[in-house]
Amino acid sequence: MFEQELIQLGNKHLLRKLAIVGSAQGPRVTVNGKSMLLMCSNNYLGLAEHPALREAACAAMERHGFGSGASRLVSGTSDLHAELERKIAQFKDAEAAILFNSGYAANTGIIPVVASAGDAILSDSLNHASIIDGCKLSKAVVHVYRHKDADHAESLLKMSMNARRRLLVTDGVFSMDGDIAPLPELVLLAEKYDAIIMVDDAHATGVLGKQGRGTAEHFGLEGRVHIQMGTLGKALGSFGAYAAANKDVIDYLINTSRSFIYSTSLPPAVCAASIAALDIVRKDAGLRNRLWNNRDRFVKGLESLGIDIGGSETPIVPVLIGDSGKTLQAAERIFELGIYTTGIRPPTVAEGRARIRTTLMATHTEKDVDLAIDIFGRLKEEGYFNDGPPRS
Repeated sequence: MFEQELIQLGNKHLLRKLAIVGSAQGPRVTVNGKSMLLMCSNNYLGLAEHPALREAACAAMERHGFGSGASRLVSGTSDLHAELERKIAQFKDAEAAILFNSGYAANTGIIPVVASAGDAILSDSLNHASIIDGCKLSKAVVHVYRHKDADHAESLLKMSMNARRRLLVTDGVFSMDGDIAPLPELVLLAEKYDAIIMVDDAHATGVLGKQGRGTAEHFGLEGRVHIQMGTLGKALGSFGAYAAANKDVIDYLINTSRSFIYSTSLPPAVCAASIAALDIVRKDAGLRNRLWNNRDRFVKGLESLGIDIGGSETPIVPVLIGDSGKTLQAAERIFELGIYTTGIRPPTVAEGRARIRTTLMATHTEKDVDLAIDIFGRLKEEGYFNDGPPRS
């Protein structure tokens, strides 16, 4: 039925296939039976295989079993759900928090509730697909401002002053480019134009800020961001997502957010693992420091080779190529040389902006990082980052 569509995707170098990972998300993984250096995971702090998370999950299963049995408003709220929400609110310096089953469920569950008919949404042009889809699901008028362009955002805010409510939404860390939102300027705009500001901290939670509390802490803006959304399945090594805000916002989401109301809740064991992860992030900055040391070492190595990493400011480091076909070839070559990472092509990024998306983890060794630099250097010598076809 979809054969022709699949052929067309293949002809455009846009056909995706699943790689089977047969091990934990450590610095090295088994992919399709082959041992590889992992450089595409969002497991930034290496917590996905941390003993404390395993032990917490196992202990919770002994007490609660595995499945939660129902949605949160039926019988699916355990004491561990409540404890995790309290811990998240404390961590994010907010009055309350609410759990969602994924970052996608969070953004598509929050945005249409906060902004609806008669409202206006201001959204960064490179916001995550889940934010874009949340905007589409709302009945609000959506204005897209140029990436990180606060002046453009202000001009659109001025145009939307007749709206009942204005929502300014941005990623904290942009997942494909690794750059950071200009949050100080956006917060000032929200305060000036009486707008709600929402930050998606999926890739900032555990990574940015002295205590890993995210973009607001990174810029010293605690208490000035109305809604902080984030995920538990990236730097925290667990699964699920959250929103932290004042109690009225959280109570309103509990009563109106469809992805919250109509989903079976997270397994209690997952909540227990997330609680353990938060405790590690709050008490131990060592993992975060190692993550940033690895990132800096890798970036310096790539820059010394003259490789374009765009505007990366975080452990997400894109290696820009441009052409989708050439990017796919580069990803295959990197795999041959022992690194598991991914080629990112449209529609995830714009036409002509295809890249190899690499990520660093705290658990990478200096030897791992240097190996990656050497392999990317080899690809540069082979012509993958230059105009024209690579040398065979």
